[in-house]
Amino acid sequence: MANIEIINLHASVDGKQILKGLNLKINDGETHAIMGPNGSGKSTLSNVIAGHPDYTVTMGKILFNGEDITDLKPEERARMGVFLSFQSPVEIPGVSILNFIKQSINSRQKAMNIEETDTVSFLKMIRPRAKALEIDNDMLKRPLNVGFSGGEKKRVETLQIACFEPSFCILDEMDSGLDIDALKIVSDGLNVLKDDKRSFL
Repeated sequence: MANIEIINLHASVDGKQILKGLNLKINDGETHAIMGPNGSGKSTLSNVIAGHPDYTVTMGKILFNGEDITDLKPEERARMGVFLSFQSPVEIPGVSILNFIKQSINSRQKAMNIEETDTVSFLKMIRPRAKALEIDNDMLKRPLNVGFSGGEKKRVETLQIACFEPSFCILDEMDSGLDIDALKIVSDGLNVLKDDKRSFL
């Protein structure tokens, strides 16, 4: 079964048609790259798969593990295992990285009728994953993305993937704003997450 299958997808934003009959099938464990000039629809596709409300699907459908998710809300898709990394991750003042990731994990577990993760178990899980991405304890306590460099933001997003363990990851220009050192850290972190079940776009 394909992890995700896009069938004859047409989508628009602000009344302008961007995607015009796109078909794509990504099986479990596969990594696909889409390349093209600015304005060709790469980010539009990413946002449409994730369910961004500003984008309208006018025709076609998106299947995730065989289930039609075309009309589902973004949070419903996220709980199912769809993850989108942003070109420019948003800042959330007042919400620490630790709190954001813990609440996100527990929200998904609650939706799946799984007992929420306690603080001690959560810290034991996140700390080694953060260390591998050169994110120290002080950084984990900082407000999400507030005052972060491009490299720090992308490392934090990679940490989110490592902690959320989604089965389908959409990386929208994941290398944007990264220097060579940060690119290596993020790339190594993503490569560790590859397996025969998790797919990447």
